[in-house]
Amino acid sequence: MTVIGLGIEGIDLVRFLASEGARVTVSDARPPEQLTAQLAAIEECDANLSLGANRVEDATGADAVFVSQGVPNDLPALVAAEAKGVPVSSMLGLFLERCPAPVCGITGSAGKTTTTALVGAMLDAAEIDHVVGGNIGVGLLSLLPSITPTTKVVAEMSHTQLERIARSPEVACVTNVTPNHLDRFSWDEYVDLKRRVFRFQQPGDAAVFNVDDEVARGFSEEARALGSRILTSSRRTRIAADGAMLDGDRIVRVLDGAAAEVMRRDEIALRGEHNVENVLSAVATASLLGVSPEAAGRAVRAFTGVPHRLEPVATVDGVLYINDSIATAPERTLAGMHSFTEPLVLLLGGRDKNLPTSALGEEVVRRCRAVICFGEASDLYASAVRSASGHERVLLRQVADVDAAVLAAAEVAQSGDVVLFSPAGTSFDAFRNFEARGQAFRQAVRALQGGGTR
Repeated sequence: MTVIGLGIEGIDLVRFLASEGARVTVSDARPPEQLTAQLAAIEECDANLSLGANRVEDATGADAVFVSQGVPNDLPALVAAEAKGVPVSSMLGLFLERCPAPVCGITGSAGKTTTTALVGAMLDAAEIDHVVGGNIGVGLLSLLPSITPTTKVVAEMSHTQLERIARSPEVACVTNVTPNHLDRFSWDEYVDLKRRVFRFQQPGDAAVFNVDDEVARGFSEEARALGSRILTSSRRTRIAADGAMLDGDRIVRVLDGAAAEVMRRDEIALRGEHNVENVLSAVATASLLGVSPEAAGRAVRAFTGVPHRLEPVATVDGVLYINDSIATAPERTLAGMHSFTEPLVLLLGGRDKNLPTSALGEEVVRRCRAVICFGEASDLYASAVRSASGHERVLLRQVADVDAAVLAAAEVAQSGDVVLFSPAGTSFDAFRNFEARGQAFRQAVRALQGGGTR
């Protein structure tokens, strides 16, 4: 067996395959010195290491190839293996084959991690046996020993994870589908990848769709035609059947035609209307897993978010610093901006994904005191701001990196402002992932006061 890519999924695959007695080859283009932690995680697996390149012979000579998410389809080793007829799968594909319990899969362009974490918190509150994993940062195969046929299994699924599956989870949830990752996929390709979360469902399976989103609303009709049970969620309108909705100032769940209040809108601790939609998606999804309205409400009231998603870091000299490193697309940055009424100093940067920036530039001019651009896409975001009418009212600076961006923000921010680190680009110009970038922001903020806040 050959595993291509030694990240979270690759480690999960190597450990699982080795535990079953397979002879595993690890293929990763990075040299050993860049994989110290990863290699330590598999040191007991007796894997054959083929590092520094993805060699064609490692794939074509294998009984099967398992691909980590993010590995491009046109990788020569992968193309050669498929041409030779070598079976190609993934962590998620193998997990769906082996899992003894029905699986709930949650996807979306934005909100999938928060929604997944909320469903997990609701199952906790209801004291229901469950596991949570997948794209949220936990290898799914490592969870198999703790899963029984009655365990509730909740998995966050990214579009690249869905790319190589031949079956869909028994419960699917789509939070939204908006332009993203257009540097690698066309819009139609991206939508089709998201569709796979329900495409292979069987009659009697269930799916939850946020019908405030146009694509997800269309998906609901496609899934209904497959025979899936459909639940919908909406912040804007009353739902016609089962699901969850914002009814005035109340979160209301409807199940089997019976409506029940979950909580008041103002009891949600998370900022932003997008998080109201995430709560509604989670309430509807959790209802299919046996969670009562009371347990769902308790969980949401206590839920303050997940790291790197509108995460308060510190208040320094009256300025609140917010880590929203998860914002790797302009639309996510816009949602973050809309979560605050305070004056904003916005930090934009990273690597562009070939996504539109004009709406972002216009909103910056409407909402921000200042914007600091950094990283590879600094010129792109600065140009978007300069192209917006009234841009002269906004202080614009361009700096090299995250550390310099935080220092520049501290210079221009005033007491009562929010410094919002919501980059709009990916982290890959300087960091291995958005978590590492968010940690760099945290450290830079804490350094403003020598590690202290006030």
